[in-house]
This record gives sequence, structure tokens and C-alpha cells, in this order.
Amino acid sequence: MNTTGISPSVSLVKASGQVRGACPHDCPDTCALITTVENGVATRVQGNPDHPQTGGVLCTKVSRYTERSYHPERILQPLKRSGPKGSGRFETVSWDSALDDIAARLGAIADRNPEAIVPYSYAGTMGLVQAEGMAARFFNKLGASLLDRTICSAAGGEALVQTLGGKAGMKVEFFAESQLILIWGSNSIASNLHFWRRVQEAKRGGARVVCIDPRKTETAEKCHEHIALRPGTDAALALALMHELIVHDWLDHDYIARHTLGWAALRERALLWPPERAAQVCGVPVAQITRLARDYGTTQAAAIRLNYGMQRVRGGGNASRAIACLPALTGAWRQRAGGLLLSSSGMFPVNKAALQRPDLLAGRRPRTLNMITIGDDLQRDSSPAFGPKIEALIVYNSNPVAVAPESGKVVQGFEREDLFTVVLEHFQTDTADYADFILPATTQLEHWDIHAAYGHTDVLLNRPAIEPLGQARPNSAIFRALAARLGFTEPCFSEDDETLCRAAFSHPDGDRVDFNELLDKGFATLAIPDAPFADGRFLTPSGKCEFFSARLAAQGLDGLPDHLPNHEAAGSSAEFPLAMISPPARNFLNSSFVNVKSLRDIEGEPLLEIHADDAAARGIADGAIVRVFNQRGTYRCKAEVSARARPGVVNGLGVWWRKLGLDGTNFNQLTSQKLTDLGRGPVFYDCLVEVQLAARPAL
Repeated sequence: MNTTGISPSVSLVKASGQVRGACPHDCPDTCALITTVENGVATRVQGNPDHPQTGGVLCTKVSRYTERSYHPERILQPLKRSGPKGSGRFETVSWDSALDDIAARLGAIADRNPEAIVPYSYAGTMGLVQAEGMAARFFNKLGASLLDRTICSAAGGEALVQTLGGKAGMKVEFFAESQLILIWGSNSIASNLHFWRRVQEAKRGGARVVCIDPRKTETAEKCHEHIALRPGTDAALALALMHELIVHDWLDHDYIARHTLGWAALRERALLWPPERAAQVCGVPVAQITRLARDYGTTQAAAIRLNYGMQRVRGGGNASRAIACLPALTGAWRQRAGGLLLSSSGMFPVNKAALQRPDLLAGRRPRTLNMITIGDDLQRDSSPAFGPKIEALIVYNSNPVAVAPESGKVVQGFEREDLFTVVLEHFQTDTADYADFILPATTQLEHWDIHAAYGHTDVLLNRPAIEPLGQARPNSAIFRALAARLGFTEPCFSEDDETLCRAAFSHPDGDRVDFNELLDKGFATLAIPDAPFADGRFLTPSGKCEFFSARLAAQGLDGLPDHLPNHEAAGSSAEFPLAMISPPARNFLNSSFVNVKSLRDIEGEPLLEIHADDAAARGIADGAIVRVFNQRGTYRCKAEVSARARPGVVNGLGVWWRKLGLDGTNFNQLTSQKLTDLGRGPVFYDCLVEVQLAARPAL
């Protein structure tokens, strides 16, 4: 049995030359890479100029990927804890010693109850193999608890499923032909660079571009107009746009009649939202709403680029549903340059069953834990409602101590001496500090993987450009080796990574993607209509755009989209009068790249952006150290008095590692573990705080 898990093809890594690959990070662009190798060393990572979506261009972060792979603090051998949890003290051990100890601990727990073992992972890599390929097989065979992986996009994704039938929409390249583009909840310049290039093309062709975002982002500055609404009020704005479309008859009645479901009920609800009402809720001028409605209703080829920031509030699912209804009202879907794009991931025919092998559960139905509530769940005792107390946590492709909400509770859970924690990592992150074992994982330059995308419709293959550094192993190899030690003998645990890549799009009736094309070019484009919903044919049970969702109604939920106020609505607390959002810092990607010095130098230090009026009312000057706090915790950082913040809203840029904060914390000390209306997602941007000048430290 091949327990190294490294495909024999890795031995064919070129000593010198160029190797095609794919960016692994959680970004809609999913760029095609070219890695230049000289004498076995990767010397440059650049965009593949032959890939139309990448066009030879990479973001600042990934263009410095060699700094990440060859980072002097890279973990390159297994480590075992030698000090108290959180101390960050470890000693080196051999792979055999580490794997033997881990397998023995997991085996003993599984003998009692395998659901006491919990995997914790997300999008540290988006690759289908190194994310949930062999790992899912391992945990399915073990019978471990399942993880509800909802920490980013669940509310918006569920909204698309309930409205359009799946995560589908416009092809990103046709935004270049649009005449009106609404960038809704996205800082595209920072987080969707290649889409922004399409916007620039459209602007040169005369398109008007409007940014809808509480923060005056770099993107908002480059748009013709910025609508700075309050966090969590997007549904109110969308309903007011519908109101104006109805009142002025800017509707495509034929498209509505043929291709939608529930129009009469939606019309009735929308008429309850005149612009004046929405303006009060959103905190924007009435004139901005009426002008936006007129532009949207009277412009051919109107396109919406929706992104996930706006759905990280209580009503994020309803807001996403409301916005997703708009193109069907005007018939924008008829044209390839009209419609909406939030995610294209549902258009990829991935064979998840072949990759993840849910049949290995053999009829068992383990409990499912939501990754957002890990802070509470780690502190729960066994009970009939919860199930067994969590005894072991296996963390890969994630840094929950930094990124999970209400991180004070997360830390308390990870500090448990009776919790056995294994972390697969490149670096000693905040989470790795609490591990019993840290296992060195390969980076994207060192392993096979295959990628779908959520911002375009190309499949990408990642081939290893260099041999694994030090003793690093792919995630797949680590889980394969653990499977062998636990006596898992199914043939699927012997499949190498190239075989898994081939299985990803393979189906019993034939392959959906030509793997030889991937080997030859590095990418393959899905055969999808240019205007997927021009003639209806939505992916819903009715085949129509479902304004009214009978599936939601059957769950006891409102079948129509509506505005749901935030859990912590602006103006609802005298004690905590400021709303806080925590968008990503431009040069980080969630908590990745924070330790790349050249990128951290650009960002400087953790900041809180605050509007001049809010700062003056609190005696806060630019550059002052402030205390940001609420009922969940306190965080200290530097304040930046900035026009990027709207009155009543502060912006905490993240996700900085906690250990780099002034007090060893970050903004997630303040966020809550409450969930969204749909999809069981997080509410990072549904958070009230107060800000004060921090007390001077004692001399």
C-alpha cells in the first residue's frame, strides 16, 4: 500500500523549466499559474498568459508565493507539544512516532465513540483533492462527526439554490459588455482582480458602475457612484428597487410570466417598500435609490456582481434572495451581458461521491457540528442533545483560533488539557500554538490538485513544480498514512493523488472534463451557454426563477424574500452604538499571507477605521490606540480616522493573527456565534461595539 500518498508522477518534477498550476486560495478568480523552476528551486510564480481568465496577471499576494513556500518559518518536520497549550513550545519528532501516537489516540477514542472526533477545515486550499478528498474518506470510514462548513458563503449560496436552483449565473467575461454594473458587497480591486479588469473594459465602452457597500473601498473610489448603506440593510434596498420597477413599469412582463414563480406575492411585498422607507432603514438619500432604480430598469445589459460580504448578517440569505430576483423582473437574463453572478461553483459537474466516498459511512449517520459555533461546542459536555463531548480535533486548511467568531471562547476550548488536537499546517499559526501535534503540509507548488472555481467556469489542474520541502507531505498523504495505521484496507485508501484528480470529474457515463486537455493546457472550459437563463430553464424544481420558494415555506420559513433586521441592529443599543464590520485587509487572504513579511509591511499593523464625526465625539485622534469592546470581549488597536468609514460604522480590517495584536487578540474577539437566516452561516458583519481611547499603560 502506498502510504506516502505522493503520486509516482511527482518523481517527474522538472529540475528546471516551467510547470502549469492553479492558485489554491479562497478567491473567485482561481488563477492559472506558471512556476519557473531552476535546479529544483521555484524561482518565480506568474499568471498563465494562455488562460483567458488569468491573462498573465496575478494579485500582489500570489505573485509572491515563493516567499510563502520558502518562508524561513515554514514547518518542515513533525512537531510534538513540549509546553502548556498555547505556549507555542514544541519538539521535533519523526513521522513514524507522530503518526503512531496520533493513530493510537484516535483509535482509542473511536472505540468509545468516533463522533467524539471532529474534523475542522475550510478553504485554506480550494483544491478538490487536498481539501476534502482523502480526508473525507478517512473521516467517513472512521465515523467521525461531520462538519457544517458554513463560515464564509452559506447564506448566499442557499439563497441562490432557493431562487435560481443552484450556484449559477452570468459568465464573468461578459461583464465587459454590460452597460450598467452593480458591484454589490465586493471590494473587487482587492478580492476579485480579474473581474475588475472586465469592469474596466465595460467602463471604456461607456458602462456606468455603481458600488453598494458600507465601506468606501478602493473599488468604491473607482466607481461612478458609491451607495454607502448600513450593514445588513441590503434587502431593504433591493425591495425598494423592486418597488420602483413596479411603479414605473420597468418590467419585462413576458419574462416574468414565462419564467418566474410567485410574482403576485412578491409584487405585493415590494410595494410595501417605497424608497422613503428604505432610505431610512439603509441610511442613504432617497435620490440615490430612485436613480439606481431608474438606471437598472431602463438600461439594457444590466449586470449585478454580488459578493459574500453582504450576506454575513442575520438576514443575509433573504437579502441575497431579494437581489437575485432583480434580473428576472427586468428580463436582464435574456442577454449574456445581463443578469447576476454570486458564484458559479454549482455549474461544475464534480463527482463528490467518487472523491469523498460517503458510502464508507456504511449506513451510520454521525452528528453534524457547525464550524461557526466551535467556541461553544468545545466547552459542551456529553448530553443526549449534543452527543459525546469533543475529545479530538483534527484541523487542516483552517486557522479557527484566528478566524472563528467569539474567539475568546474558541481559545478557552482549545486550551482544554483533555482535548487532543492535531494541526496540519505550513506555519505555526494561532491555532497551531494549541496543537498536541503539528504535521508539516505541502504548499501548492509541491503537490497534485484539481480545482473548480466560483468566479468563472474553467477547471484547472495543479501539477507539482518542486519536490516537497523538508519532510512536508500533502494532506492526502497524511490521511492515507493514518488510514493504514488504523487498519483501513479499502482500495480507495491506496489511490494516489493523480488518480484522485482524474476521479474528480469522472462519472459512470463518461468524463465531464478531458483530463488530457488539463495535462496539456492546465485548464479546460466547461461547455455552458453564454446566457444560461435566457429562456428560463432555471435549476429549481419548477424550472423557473422562484420568487416564492415552496421549499422554504415547507421548512416553516417565509417563502418570499424580506428585510430582516440584524441580530444587533444599528441604534438598538445605547451601550454599543457603533456597528462594526471586519472586511479583509487588501494584502491578506483571510488569515493567509499574514506572516509574509513583504505583505505585512504593506498593511502595517491592525487598524480600526472610524469616521471623523464618531472619532471627534470620543476624543479620538488619528493614530490613537483605542479600545474596541462589547459584551463578548475587548480588543485594542490603532485608530485611523478615515473617510472609508461611514458615520455610525467602524471597519476592523482583518484577519490578523491574534499573536500579532497588541494584546494577543483580533477583531473576532468581538464577533458572535449567531447564525444567518438561511444556510446556517456566520454573522461577522452583524456586530455592535463601542470605541474608547485606550488607557495609557502604567510606567
